[in-house]
Amino acid sequence: MADAPRPETSDKPDDDAKTDAAKTNGPAEDAKTPAKPNDSRRRRRRGRADDAESEPLPLEPDETVPDHVFAQQTELVESIKRTADKLLADGATRGDLKILERSLKELRYAFKMFTPYRKRRKVSVFGSARTAEVAPEYAHAEKFGRRMAEEGWMVLTGAGGGIMEAAHVGAGREMSMGVNILLPFEQHANRIIDGDPKLANLKYFFTRKLLFVKEVHGIVTFPGGFGTQDEAFETLTLVQTGKRDLMPLVWVDEPDGNYWGHWQQFVNDELLEKGLISPEDTSLYKITTDVEEAVEEILNFYSVYNSMRYVRGKLVLRLHAAPDDQLLERINDEFNDICASGEITCCGAHQQEADDEHLADLPRLRLDFNRRSAGRLRQLVDLLNDELADAPNQVEAT
Repeated sequence: MADAPRPETSDKPDDDAKTDAAKTNGPAEDAKTPAKPNDSRRRRRRGRADDAESEPLPLEPDETVPDHVFAQQTELVESIKRTADKLLADGATRGDLKILERSLKELRYAFKMFTPYRKRRKVSVFGSARTAEVAPEYAHAEKFGRRMAEEGWMVLTGAGGGIMEAAHVGAGREMSMGVNILLPFEQHANRIIDGDPKLANLKYFFTRKLLFVKEVHGIVTFPGGFGTQDEAFETLTLVQTGKRDLMPLVWVDEPDGNYWGHWQQFVNDELLEKGLISPEDTSLYKITTDVEEAVEEILNFYSVYNSMRYVRGKLVLRLHAAPDDQLLERINDEFNDICASGEITCCGAHQQEADDEHLADLPRLRLDFNRRSAGRLRQLVDLLNDELADAPNQVEAT
């Protein structure tokens, strides 16, 4: 398969739209270069910025893509083509076809943009585009972006002004990524990311929102309007329902603010007390007014836990340290309720994880997860991170 021809394709999602994000204008004058991490902040192992699970390998064949993987990818592309052919037989309208065509172009373009950074840890930052530079939330978001860049994390935002700009100012151009939405008002790429090849300009909210959760390893949300609330609730819903793997979700308020406090009161009064959510669902997110606490919440989530994956119907948790027999017994006693059958056991890498070869040496836990107790699963991950934080023989991704 290595000698298969490569198709000539445009890098732009649409030739007649304002989506040419591949022109580099050079560093913004006010972009800040992130400082080196301060390793003295905590004694426990902190999640590395470059040991994330990989996404599917690029379609184009090269020496890094095994023949059998490329064959599987080719079949998926052929399936996409067959589906497209069926649209004519279905009598799809021109409007439907335009939506599908534009969506496919946008996603293909964005996936190509993200591919070189797939094994880099990234965090999405949500918040109001209307937040002024003098607002305390702006300073908070700027500090958060700077701290995450210091830890080696890239910062993804909607590329607009306000909170989004602040996070990019803190992270600096090199560590910033953006997915801008084309609107008739209010939204233009901020001065840090504008013209950068790590910026995609998109027409549809649904393609943009997919990228916000698919390509990152944590979500941090600052105060904002309808869009911010939409992003916060949708992200929470995707994690709660298992449509997105577990990741840290942090709601950050301004110093002494109560934006998220009022939000939590609504959740308690209208959702929790009426039985519309489960008590453990509140374990899926953290509310704080402290930027350092937000940073620690994200980094500590990956201090022992690395990632999760389903293998032959069983959930596999990849870890940087293996629990001993005593801790494994405790885990089974406390978390047997999340198992549809059997027990939680230790295991090694499965051959179906071959595309995550750099994680092959990590110890693992395997369970028949009931797929509905995401809050309890998050509590299990928190327990592993706490109990194994100082475990000897920590295993790093290669």
